[in-house]
Amino acid sequence: MTFDLVICGSRVVTPDAVGPAAIHIRNGIITAVEPRSQVPEGCPVYDAGDSVVMPGLVDTHVHINEPGRAEWEGFHAATRAAAAGGVTTLVDMPLNSIPATTTPEALQVKLAAARGHCWVDVGFWGGVVPGNTPHLRRLYDGGVLGFKCFLVPSGVAEFAHVTEADLEAALTELAALGAVLLIHAEVPGPIDAAQQTRATSSPPDPRRYSTFLTSRPRAAENEAVALVVRHLQGMKHMAGPAGRSRVSAHIVHHSSADALPLLRQAREEGLPMSAETCPHYLCLAAEEIPDGATQFKCCPPIRERENCARLWAALREGLIEMVVSDHSPCPPEMKLPDEGDFLRAWGGISSVQLRLPVMWTAAQKRGYGFLPLVEWLCRAPAKLAGLDARKGSLRAGCDADVVVWNPEATFRVRPEALHDRHKLTPYEGRVLRGVVEMTFLRGQEIYARGKFAEAPAGTLLQRGPS
Repeated sequence: MTFDLVICGSRVVTPDAVGPAAIHIRNGIITAVEPRSQVPEGCPVYDAGDSVVMPGLVDTHVHINEPGRAEWEGFHAATRAAAAGGVTTLVDMPLNSIPATTTPEALQVKLAAARGHCWVDVGFWGGVVPGNTPHLRRLYDGGVLGFKCFLVPSGVAEFAHVTEADLEAALTELAALGAVLLIHAEVPGPIDAAQQTRATSSPPDPRRYSTFLTSRPRAAENEAVALVVRHLQGMKHMAGPAGRSRVSAHIVHHSSADALPLLRQAREEGLPMSAETCPHYLCLAAEEIPDGATQFKCCPPIRERENCARLWAALREGLIEMVVSDHSPCPPEMKLPDEGDFLRAWGGISSVQLRLPVMWTAAQKRGYGFLPLVEWLCRAPAKLAGLDARKGSLRAGCDADVVVWNPEATFRVRPEALHDRHKLTPYEGRVLRGVVEMTFLRGQEIYARGKFAEAPAGTLLQRGPS
């Protein structure tokens, strides 16, 4: 058999080990992972030397915002930044674009905007909003990988949050489809109560991060997670083959460590529930955020150091399975940099290009190696999106999506080196460990030491009919 390419190195991260290996690639697929010495004669070879060879990262929480808000971000810029960060697969969130991906017709508009502009492979989540339950089956058959809803106002008018009755209706419909529902797990009650308390007391300084942190209390997340657990408990009777529930719930960008016992309870009861967190909740702390530094604002908020330490413990335990970016950019002026008003500034952190070095910098200090990094950044997100047969692992049969990076090299985050549309980031000026050298998408070199391929090579990932 002839091969298109062999990628070899001394630190190749396969599903069970890290060591010397050679990845044999043909027609964009990994055909075998062999000992490093077994390289067919005459075959093109990329020798990574001592750099780490890892599966391309999978990021299942990215707001690309196109069409409709392409001045915030877009497929070309977001996927180019992804390629520079070693990300070879991402899944676009259904909101912030106009129209939101809540009907089959809106999905077609989204696909048309993306086609031909993606540097990496891109899939899509559909949206659950009040009144669109009748559209969910057609959206699923149209190719979305699952669905997303908010339990609290999303910040954009075209993507309304669901009530508890809406949530129950959606879960029932998605159980029939066997689909996953991603949930922004905050409820309005504690947030409204915090606002009322603020209104009846002396006005706090909106430039202080503590003012914003108090406005989004942990109770909002804790009560939302408890709500989801109750609904899954009530749906135990809606089981598929072998008694397994055919609906699953996934908590996105989890922040409150106080809700971890609820996740543990769900795990012990065998409820189909999973959770993710983000680099900013693991690597930044509320106590370190300067006054007026609204580039740190996101919802749920970055919390205190002790909360961060408990999230790391949950990662170790497996209560939180994955770390995704929640890349959510906006034009810099929407962050109100001159005013520094945390209560009025837009919330969202741009980080799709930096997820690998941010996480590696923090993880290696805590004694983690490359295998858990691959689990958090590659394999678990691929499984969530139903893409794990193709993505997230270096094994025979998977797409030849590969990132080569130097874990010992360091760099200082400079805005001009970022490739997303806007360069505002809370990581500016930080020294990070881990430099991406090469990114391969289905065996094709798409990024090499600061330079990109001549044209985008990404495909649009769509599931088949249910």
